[in-house]
Parts: sequence; C-alpha cells; structure tokens
Amino acid sequence: MRRFTASYASKPEESRGRLFPEPESPPRTCFERDRDRIIHSSAFRRLKHKTQVFVYHEGDHYRTRLTHSIEVAQIARSISRILGLDEDLTEALALAHDLGHTPFGHAGERALDKLMKPYGGFDHNAQSLRIVTKLERKYAKFDGLNLTWESLEGLVKHNGPLIDASSNAIGHFRESGLPEVIIEYAEAHDLMLASFASVEAQVAAIADDIAYNAHDIDDGLRAMLFDIIDLGDVPLVGGALADVLKLHPSLERARIIHETVRRVISAMVADVVSTTRKNCQESHVKSSDDVRGQSRALARFGTQMTENSRMLQSFLTNRMYRHERVLEIMERAQRVVRDLFDAYMNDSSLLPADRREDPSTDDRSHYARHVCDFLSGMTDRFALDQHKRLFDLDPLFR
Repeated sequence: MRRFTASYASKPEESRGRLFPEPESPPRTCFERDRDRIIHSSAFRRLKHKTQVFVYHEGDHYRTRLTHSIEVAQIARSISRILGLDEDLTEALALAHDLGHTPFGHAGERALDKLMKPYGGFDHNAQSLRIVTKLERKYAKFDGLNLTWESLEGLVKHNGPLIDASSNAIGHFRESGLPEVIIEYAEAHDLMLASFASVEAQVAAIADDIAYNAHDIDDGLRAMLFDIIDLGDVPLVGGALADVLKLHPSLERARIIHETVRRVISAMVADVVSTTRKNCQESHVKSSDDVRGQSRALARFGTQMTENSRMLQSFLTNRMYRHERVLEIMERAQRVVRDLFDAYMNDSSLLPADRREDPSTDDRSHYARHVCDFLSGMTDRFALDQHKRLFDLDPLFR
C-alpha cells in the first residue's frame, strides 16, 4: 500500500535507478534500501563523536552530528507524512545530510577548506557525495553505497541548484566553482544540477534549519551561554516562552526549556506545512519533475517565519556561536586540524598503515585529497588522540 498521496511525491517505482544496476529487494522500496544503507554505513556511526557546537568531552547531553541527524530525520519525516510525500526518501536524505562533516563542527570545516585551497578546497556537502559514491567500501561490486539517483540528487542539491542554465556555478560555489567530485559523478550519472531537487529533499533541508534553530536554544541554555530571560525579545521564542510561563508559572527551569523548544518546533513545522501546500497548489505541480522545473524552492518558511528564523539565528550567532568560550575551544580545535594535516602531508608514514599512500610529487593534489578524506572522517575524539600521539600535546585542555 502506498504511504504517500501527493501527485508530486517521489515514487520509488519511477526511480531513475542506481549507477550500478541491482535487483530490487522486496518488500523494501529502493528508497527504504537507501535509508538502510546510510544507517549501516561507517560514516553514519562516526557522527556519534562529531561535534555539533560543543566538543564531545563537554557533556553527554549536548547534540552531536548523530543526534542532530536523528532529530532532523524525525522532523523531516513528520512533515513528509503530513504532505503526502515519500517518507523513506525524506528520511534517507535527512540522515545522510551531515555525513561529510569534519571533526569539530564548522570550525574544523573552515580549517580544512583553507588548508585544501591549493588542491580544490573542502565542502562538507561535496564530501558527503564522495563518501556515498567512493569512500564507503563494503560491497563486492562497487565502491560507495550505490544509492538511487533521487537520493544522490537530494544530497547534492537539497539547498537548491548548483549551476545556472549556462552551466556556471552559482550560490555557495559561485566563487570556487563546483567541486571535482560533483562534476565527475554528474558526468557519469547526470544529477540535473541546474534544477531544484525533489520536495522530499527540500523538506529534509528545511527540517535541518528547524532542528538547528530549536535545539541550539536548548544546548545554549544547558551550557549557560545565555539565560531564559534573554530569549524574551526574540520573535517566536519569546512568545512560546511567555505561553509556557503563563500556563505553568512555577515550572522548573529544565521543563520550561523543553516546553518552549517543543512549541518553537511545532510552530515552525506548521508554518512549513501550510506554506509548502500553498506553494504547490499555486505552482500547479503534478509530478516530481514539475517540482524540479520550478524557479524557487516549494518547501520553505512563509515570509514572517523566515524573518523569525533569521532573527533567532542572529541571536544564536551573537550569544552562542561567537561566545568567547565557544570561539576559544574552536580555535584550539582548528589548530588540531592544521597540525594533523601538515604532519600527514609532510610524512605519509604517520598515517595508519592501512591508510598510507605514496605522497608522489607528481600528483600532490591526489595525495592531499587522500589526507583530507582521512582527516575529515575523524571523530573529535580520534583527532585529539592522533594529535596527542604525534605531538604529545592535548591542545584543547592545556
């Protein structure tokens, strides 16, 4: 029995298939199979010890990339179900969206991108594609996970088209150009880089924003980077907080936080659902291909919620992401990435025996990408252990 009703939903029986053809695996659909392969991948397991905002040693209750991905998947699947979309494709994309992240969150990514500038740079979305098409090596007949076209399209384009009608890179890649891994894969299995992805991919992307906004409030309050009273003037959050305090004036702090955050999530989800339905109706989309032909994303916040989200992000940026405590630890974390990269680039024998390659001067870029793959795949804990092994120094705690 079909679990989706929207005509513009992605339909597994209409999938454009896999790069390496495989027999189906009933009773699972091809999108269920993609989700399962992602969950069982090594890269997914490593997200358990990769930073969201706080380094792993700072507490057991802060978000990691794994818990964040699970929360994104829950929100995305809920939205997808209400809209009549394919929940399995939505969930697969939500679970896979952070596979390419480095240790130490965005600080690690910034450091690695700077180090890789002479060799093509580093982007976590492109690295996610690299992981699921090259670096996961478990199957006998192919490298990667051999995901469906729809999953790979959504992984690469969940934030929108990557090129314009003239094949010029746009958006995030306007200045740097498309990463080689995207160009290479698209040549073998055209991902239609000039179009939007499916509504399922768009829902996974907006669910990521919702999870970030809501759960960073929770983590910031747990870390005492700001207090509940500071949220009073933040649109949406302030209203949710006022409702909680009015209904439960003597509630303890932990319950106030949870009740406020759940109201914020509910309001954002409701707004996405109503806005997306309206956009789909007004655009007269009847199929997933119609969705790809639109000039803007269909799954998004309405005008007021977009502004509310922007103001919340501004608050979190000023009070959390740029907090001196966070900046200090992230600067030290960036030093770990720089030290390890330089060490491996200068001496391949420092790499584990099963990861060593000849750092040939004829193809320095290839070797740098190999080092980048190894380093970006590290957990926070493993990176710190490697740094201590090589330098007899733990830079985060001294």
